[in-house]
Amino acid sequence: MKIEDIRRVLILGAGTMGQQIAFLCAMHGYEVVLYDISAEILEKAMRRIGKLGTWFVSMGKLTQEQSGAILQRISPTDDPAQAAQDIDIVSESVPEDPMLKGAVFAQFNELCPERTIFTTNTSTLVPSMFAKDTGRPEKFVALHFHDVRISNVVDVMPHPGAAQEVVSLVHDFARSIGQIVIMLKKENNGYVFNTMLSSLFFSALTLASRNVASIEDVDRSWMGIMHTPIGPFGIMDQVGLSTVWSITSYWAQKTGDPQAKANADFIKQYVDKGSLGFKTKQGFYSYPNPTYAEPGFLSGE
Repeated sequence: MKIEDIRRVLILGAGTMGQQIAFLCAMHGYEVVLYDISAEILEKAMRRIGKLGTWFVSMGKLTQEQSGAILQRISPTDDPAQAAQDIDIVSESVPEDPMLKGAVFAQFNELCPERTIFTTNTSTLVPSMFAKDTGRPEKFVALHFHDVRISNVVDVMPHPGAAQEVVSLVHDFARSIGQIVIMLKKENNGYVFNTMLSSLFFSALTLASRNVASIEDVDRSWMGIMHTPIGPFGIMDQVGLSTVWSITSYWAQKTGDPQAKANADFIKQYVDKGSLGFKTKQGFYSYPNPTYAEPGFLSGE
């Protein structure tokens, strides 16, 4: 395939990132199919995609008419066979479990056309961990997105068995949806930015879980010195605490690091209460008006 042959995009997983990637692809003219396992999940996802469109309109990045046309290009379905029909490229955003990702790709390998390119949006895993399970490892690479509201940077990370022409095609696809493409020369857990961000999260969680400093003071320290409008715990709320917990817990189990486990347990207190961050209006902070955005936050007033 060439870039002009890509017309239909399948998003596997209708969570926060799946919603954003679906909207982004539809914004750039692609027909998008959004798949998840239930109609209830998809209904909620489409409502949130509508709110995302409203946000783009409020920021002056789209007109109301453009936003409406974008939503019309997104078709939700919980039928795998229907989802896979005539798809040119797949973007997967299911939870960070290599066995689950492998199983989902294996299912869609049986349903998608032979030409279909598979990509994963995994945050911290590497594609070789489940490339074989996809059934088409030569047509499989990582294409990782960040929050599309604040960033247009993506990572393209091939595994050793990926075909170079597929890597080039995924690069061109990412450019076609307005992204700055960071090309990785080798597999690396966490890509480029997330490698740095994961270290920040680990340090912040370690300080809080050891009761060295409060969540607010950890964020004040970062914000005051780096002159940023948000600190590491505020960023975690934006990412979603269930996502941060699943990644932290996975690596804690894999490495056996007791501090990583303590950090995962610290986050799980919030996850167990349903306080998942910005999307539930409660995480380390309360939304829509978090204290870190208040004028007196840095001074502790």
